[in-house]
Amino acid sequence: MAVVRPFRALRYDEAVAGPLDSLVAPPYDVIGPEQREELLRRSPYNVVHLTLPDGEDEAAASLAGWERQGVLGRDPEPACWWLAQGYVGPDGVPRRREGFVAALRLEPYGNRVVLPHERTHAGPKEGRLRLLRATRAQLEPLFFLWDGTIELDGLGEPDVEVDQGGVGSRLWRLDSEFSDALVTELADAQLLIADGHHRYETALAFHSEDGTEASAWVLAVIVPTGQEGLTIFPTHRVAQRVGAGSGTPIEPPREHLPGPVLYRSGRYELLAGDGFLDPEVVDRLAPDGVTYTPQREEAVAAVDRGEAEAAFLLRPTRIEDVWDVARRGGVMPQKSTFFYPKLTSGLLILPLD
Repeated sequence: MAVVRPFRALRYDEAVAGPLDSLVAPPYDVIGPEQREELLRRSPYNVVHLTLPDGEDEAAASLAGWERQGVLGRDPEPACWWLAQGYVGPDGVPRRREGFVAALRLEPYGNRVVLPHERTHAGPKEGRLRLLRATRAQLEPLFFLWDGTIELDGLGEPDVEVDQGGVGSRLWRLDSEFSDALVTELADAQLLIADGHHRYETALAFHSEDGTEASAWVLAVIVPTGQEGLTIFPTHRVAQRVGAGSGTPIEPPREHLPGPVLYRSGRYELLAGDGFLDPEVVDRLAPDGVTYTPQREEAVAAVDRGEAEAAFLLRPTRIEDVWDVARRGGVMPQKSTFFYPKLTSGLLILPLD
């Protein structure tokens, strides 16, 4: 069973820290060096000082100091939250994605309560584990899917509202009655990790070595799948070397791809799927020097500029296919799913003490 509960959030006090739009940031793993420097300059209290610090001890000292100074304050009572994100996707269509925020009890994958769908790598987890040890806080939310539907009306004015990178996030604190209903509703649920595999596995490792009840919880945004605003966009591959793989020559594809497409030397080739999902087709070809982009035009332009040998253009992975892979115990290649938008960091923090 999935166990969720309300939590006492650690939150910015804008009267002390300044405007919230100067304090929030994208998740740590999508921030490049230049954007990191810009965010660090934006405010001495920007959350990137915690999520991407120069060192773990510095992050721990900042977190403790900010709480002493009143930059961050703990809510007096536990609560669950409702999150709505308004955004325009890479396809130019405006949408709204909603879900709720709660503390989620960690479950090993073997218990089949929380399901992964992507492979992870050791390197990113090592750094996150050091940061978790030092700060003893879940600094950023993890993104989970729940195969269900929740209707919530009449919320009134949000308690928290901010725009970050064109994504408008609004948060409402839920009353105890609705929070209790969520706890009951999720009791028999399976949850799928949409984004945050490395951090979830890091939290499992930390709890294993720490052994406290406090370390058994993660900060979770749980998004019901029964809504139009939940979308997956493709992540295209740009490869330095492809090898001998080839497909059927085709004309330049229109908006909707007929399948996984290889682009090189100005030509497009349709790759045989053989029952595999598009990211799996590319993975079986084992290209070298792969980078990723959500923009098809950017992938093609990189090849045309001579920066790479080829680009693999992929269709979006369907949500039902992701669930199918996870439920049968499989995992997909890295960057198989692009759930847009990313969750904004800095809205809520879950202390582990």
